[in-house]
Amino acid sequence: MDNKSKEKPRRGPDLRKGVYIVPSLLTTANIFCGFYSVLEALKGFQKVALSASLKNEVLQSQAIHHFDLAAMCIGFSVLFDFLDGRIARMANATSEFGVELDSLADVLSFGIAPAVLVYSWAYSPIVELQKIGWAVSFMFLVCGALRLARFNVLARKPVQDKSVKKYFVGMPIPAGASLIAAIVHFTPVPLIMRKGQMDLFGFIIDANFFSVLLMILTAILALLMVSTVRYNNFKSTSDKPSISRNQTFLLIAIMILAIYQWSQVVLLVMATCYVSLGPVAKILSFFRPHSSTEDPSTGNVSSDVSLNQQS
Repeated sequence: MDNKSKEKPRRGPDLRKGVYIVPSLLTTANIFCGFYSVLEALKGFQKVALSASLKNEVLQSQAIHHFDLAAMCIGFSVLFDFLDGRIARMANATSEFGVELDSLADVLSFGIAPAVLVYSWAYSPIVELQKIGWAVSFMFLVCGALRLARFNVLARKPVQDKSVKKYFVGMPIPAGASLIAAIVHFTPVPLIMRKGQMDLFGFIIDANFFSVLLMILTAILALLMVSTVRYNNFKSTSDKPSISRNQTFLLIAIMILAIYQWSQVVLLVMATCYVSLGPVAKILSFFRPHSSTEDPSTGNVSSDVSLNQQS
């Protein structure tokens, strides 16, 4: 009786520890999608080579399916990358381990996966463009890794101006990967199967010329990632949100419905708009009158200075 009375009551499961696991599981899902995207891109490239030698239409349809699936996997990686950070901040479960794991996942899902996808889908079958295409894809990967390293360094520095948190210095690597994946998802037929021509929004252009355009676009995306062009940080939370929570849920529901119904067009438009947002804002800033005094309501001057110093 005495021993039983002295026994301590058993504690239930610590739910707090489970909260820390959820962001890591989402990051693991991000890694899985990135790895699966690489495998599907390689399978698509293999089917393209076999279909070219055997003239088999079944292999051609399989190659199209593999490339489309590789692009969709990158899209799911973007979703998981957004959710793991959001859930970690909402549950106050952020950690140094999670930050490092997320960066490693981003190198795979948004660096290696889109580089392999655009190389195998766009310009690897073209002999004249293989070496240049290899270099451009590697450039995209390296610039993405540099972008992530700079982001981790800046994230650890104390920032006095809170307005800096509203912007990214350089294009986020998921944005560049999203645009490449959206292009492939919009028209998943490999360029080697286009028989020299392709229909793009009603315009007939040469497939090799489109490959060159994709190389230029990939190089531009790489340079934007290591540039000082600012991009809006939609993950940041402000004290006075511009829209209510109900309006946010409504916009999310409309966006999900639009993606479900017209994923090819909607995803391409969304990715293009966000990638273009930084350069367009930068160009427009040259035509705006610059003031030497700081606006106390926005702190634009101080944010510009601090961003330039950090970059």
